Amino acid sequence: MTRFPSFLHKRTLCSFLKMDAIPDVDIEPTGVFKYILIRLKSSGSEKFVVRGYSDCPYHADILERFECPRDVKAKCVGGGRISHNQSAKTLSVYGYSVGFGRADHTIAVEKLKKAYPDYVSITWSNDGY
Repeated sequence: MTRFPSFLHKRTLCSFLKMDAIPDVDIEPTGVFKYILIRLKSSGSEKFVVRGYSDCPYHADILERFECPRDVKAKCVGGGRISHNQSAKTLSVYGYSVGFGRADHTIAVEKLKKAYPDYVSITWSNDGY
Protein backbone atom coordinates (compact mmCIF):
# COMPACT_ATOMS: atom_id res chain seq x y z
CA MET A 1 0.00 0.00 0.00
CA THR A 2 1.34 3.41 -0.97
CA ARG A 3 1.39 5.95 1.83
CA PHE A 4 1.04 9.63 1.09
CA PRO A 5 2.18 12.44 3.35
CA SER A 6 -0.70 13.28 5.69
CA PHE A 7 -1.24 16.75 4.20
CA LEU A 8 -1.49 15.36 0.66
CA HIS A 9 -3.77 12.50 1.64
CA LYS A 10 -6.08 14.80 3.57
CA ARG A 11 -6.39 17.27 0.70
CA THR A 12 -6.86 14.53 -1.89
CA LEU A 13 -9.49 12.81 0.20
CA CYS A 14 -11.23 16.10 0.90
CA SER A 15 -11.51 16.93 -2.80
CA PHE A 16 -13.63 13.81 -3.38
CA LEU A 17 -16.08 14.48 -0.58
CA LYS A 18 -19.56 15.68 -1.38
CA MET A 19 -21.10 18.53 0.56
CA ASP A 20 -23.62 16.12 2.11
CA ALA A 21 -20.76 14.12 3.59
CA ILE A 22 -19.66 17.11 5.68
CA PRO A 23 -21.10 16.68 9.21
CA ASP A 24 -23.64 19.32 10.22
CA VAL A 25 -22.23 19.59 13.75
CA ASP A 26 -18.76 19.21 15.23
CA ILE A 27 -18.48 20.64 18.74
CA GLU A 28 -16.78 19.90 22.03
CA PRO A 29 -18.39 17.14 24.12
CA THR A 30 -18.71 19.44 27.14
CA GLY A 31 -17.84 22.91 28.40
CA VAL A 32 -18.26 26.52 27.26
CA PHE A 33 -16.61 27.46 23.98
CA LYS A 34 -16.83 29.71 20.94
CA TYR A 35 -18.68 28.50 17.87
CA ILE A 36 -19.25 29.61 14.29
CA LEU A 37 -22.00 29.01 11.76
CA ILE A 38 -20.63 28.27 8.28
CA ARG A 39 -22.65 28.48 5.06
CA LEU A 40 -21.57 25.98 2.41
CA LYS A 41 -22.47 26.41 -1.26
CA SER A 42 -21.86 24.04 -4.15
CA SER A 43 -23.58 23.49 -7.49
CA GLY A 44 -26.68 25.44 -6.54
CA SER A 45 -27.18 23.74 -3.19
CA GLU A 46 -26.57 25.25 0.23
CA LYS A 47 -26.27 24.04 3.79
CA PHE A 48 -25.14 25.32 7.17
CA VAL A 49 -22.74 23.63 9.59
CA VAL A 50 -21.88 24.36 13.22
CA ARG A 51 -18.33 24.17 14.54
CA GLY A 52 -17.11 24.90 18.08
CA TYR A 53 -13.85 24.10 19.85
CA SER A 54 -12.56 25.04 23.29
CA ASP A 55 -8.95 25.21 22.15
CA CYS A 56 -9.70 28.03 19.68
CA PRO A 57 -9.34 31.39 21.43
CA TYR A 58 -10.83 33.28 18.47
CA HIS A 59 -13.75 32.54 16.17
CA ALA A 60 -11.39 32.91 13.19
CA ASP A 61 -9.30 30.00 14.54
CA ILE A 62 -12.33 27.73 14.19
CA LEU A 63 -12.79 28.77 10.57
CA GLU A 64 -9.10 28.13 9.84
CA ARG A 65 -9.49 24.58 11.14
CA PHE A 66 -12.50 23.87 8.93
CA GLU A 67 -11.78 21.88 5.77
CA CYS A 68 -14.08 21.23 2.84
CA PRO A 69 -13.83 20.06 -0.76
CA ARG A 70 -12.43 22.49 -3.31
CA ASP A 71 -15.71 22.79 -5.17
CA VAL A 72 -17.55 23.85 -2.00
CA LYS A 73 -17.43 27.49 -0.97
CA ALA A 74 -17.44 28.07 2.78
CA LYS A 75 -18.28 31.37 4.46
CA CYS A 76 -18.58 32.11 8.16
CA VAL A 77 -21.89 33.92 8.65
CA GLY A 78 -21.46 34.63 12.36
CA GLY A 79 -20.58 33.16 15.69
CA GLY A 80 -21.24 33.09 19.39
CA ARG A 81 -20.76 30.70 22.29
CA ILE A 82 -22.11 27.33 23.27
CA SER A 83 -22.48 25.99 26.79
CA HIS A 84 -22.60 22.20 26.55
CA ASN A 85 -23.46 20.09 29.58
CA GLN A 86 -23.29 16.49 28.39
CA SER A 87 -24.29 14.95 31.73
CA ALA A 88 -27.42 17.12 32.03
CA LYS A 89 -28.04 16.79 28.26
CA THR A 90 -28.35 20.53 27.70
CA LEU A 91 -26.97 22.98 25.15
CA SER A 92 -27.25 26.76 25.29
CA VAL A 93 -26.31 28.92 22.29
CA TYR A 94 -25.77 32.64 22.89
CA GLY A 95 -23.68 35.75 22.25
CA TYR A 96 -21.81 36.93 19.19
CA SER A 97 -18.45 37.05 17.46
CA VAL A 98 -16.62 40.37 17.38
CA GLY A 99 -15.03 39.48 14.03
CA PHE A 100 -17.92 37.75 12.26
CA GLY A 101 -20.98 39.19 14.02
CA ARG A 102 -23.88 37.33 15.58
CA ALA A 103 -24.81 34.00 13.99
CA ASP A 104 -28.43 33.14 13.40
CA HIS A 105 -28.70 31.04 16.55
CA THR A 106 -32.00 29.54 15.38
CA ILE A 107 -30.16 27.77 12.55
CA ALA A 108 -27.45 26.56 14.94
CA VAL A 109 -30.08 25.24 17.38
CA GLU A 110 -31.91 23.45 14.55
CA LYS A 111 -28.68 21.65 13.61
CA LEU A 112 -27.88 20.85 17.24
CA LYS A 113 -31.35 19.38 17.84
CA LYS A 114 -30.82 16.98 14.93
CA ALA A 115 -27.34 16.03 16.17
CA TYR A 116 -28.46 15.59 19.81
CA PRO A 117 -32.05 14.27 19.62
CA ASP A 118 -31.97 12.83 23.14
CA TYR A 119 -31.08 16.14 24.85
CA VAL A 120 -33.66 17.59 27.21
CA SER A 121 -32.92 21.25 26.45
CA ILE A 122 -31.32 23.03 23.51
CA THR A 123 -31.90 26.78 23.69
CA TRP A 124 -30.61 30.06 22.30
CA SER A 125 -30.41 33.67 23.37
CA ASN A 126 -28.96 36.85 21.89
CA ASP A 127 -27.80 37.91 25.35
CA GLY A 128 -24.20 37.73 26.52
CA TYR A 129 -20.85 37.79 24.78
